[in-house]
Amino acid sequence: MKSEKSTPFNLQVLYEDNHLIVVNKRVGDIVQGDKTGDAPLSEVVKQYLKEKYNKPGNVYLGVVHRLDRPTSGIVLFAKTSKALPRLNKLFSEGNTKKVYWAVVQKAPRNQKETLTHWLVRNPKQNKSYAHDKEVPNSKKAVLEYHFLKKLDNYYLLEIDLKTGRHHQIRAQLAAMGCHIKGDLKYGADRSNKDGGIHLHARSLELEHPVQKEIMTFVAPPPEDPVWNACL
Repeated sequence: MKSEKSTPFNLQVLYEDNHLIVVNKRVGDIVQGDKTGDAPLSEVVKQYLKEKYNKPGNVYLGVVHRLDRPTSGIVLFAKTSKALPRLNKLFSEGNTKKVYWAVVQKAPRNQKETLTHWLVRNPKQNKSYAHDKEVPNSKKAVLEYHFLKKLDNYYLLEIDLKTGRHHQIRAQLAAMGCHIKGDLKYGADRSNKDGGIHLHARSLELEHPVQKEIMTFVAPPPEDPVWNACL
C-alpha cells in the first residue's frame, strides 16, 4: 500500500496500487475535461504517473466517477483496463458506500433522516430541481443524513449517498431548507472566497476490483477555519 501526503503536482494521493489510484480533489479542480478547456484532474494524475514511473508512452487512466467542480474530496481512478469495467460496474450497481460531509446554514429538522426526491436536470442551467413526487423526466434520488455537529454559525451533516444523481446532495438539502455554505446556485446567502462550496466527499468504501478485499478510503477536508472546526 502506497500512501502519500502530496506531490510536486500539488496532488494529494490517498492510496495507490497497481490497479487504482485515489486522490483528494481540491476545490475548483475538474475531474474530466470540459468546455472550459481547463486542465482536468485526470490529466494531472496521468502526468504524475508518467513522471513517477518514467513511462515513455501514453499513461492509461480510467475515469470511474466525478465530483462537482466546487466540491472537494475522494476521487478514484483506474490504472488498468482490467480494473476499469469492474469499478464501473460497482458504481453503476450501487455497490459502493459514499459518505459526504456538508456544512449547512440551517439546522436540519431531524437528527437523522432519509430524504427521497425526484430530480429533474436542466442542462442549460447545469442545475437539478428536486420534487416530492415523481414528475416527467425525473430520476429518483435517495440519501440519508446524520446531524454531526453544531458550529458557531453553521451545522455539519454527514450524508450517506444511496443514489448518484446530478447535484443530488446540493438539490436535496436545498429542498429541505439546509443550503450548503457557499452554494449560491442552490440558495446559499453568499459565496465562498475560493468559489467552492462546503461539500466534501469524505469516504469511499468498495471491493477492490482485482484483489476482492473491502477497502475504505478517507479524505481530510480542505484547510479552512470552518472545516477545521468540524474535526
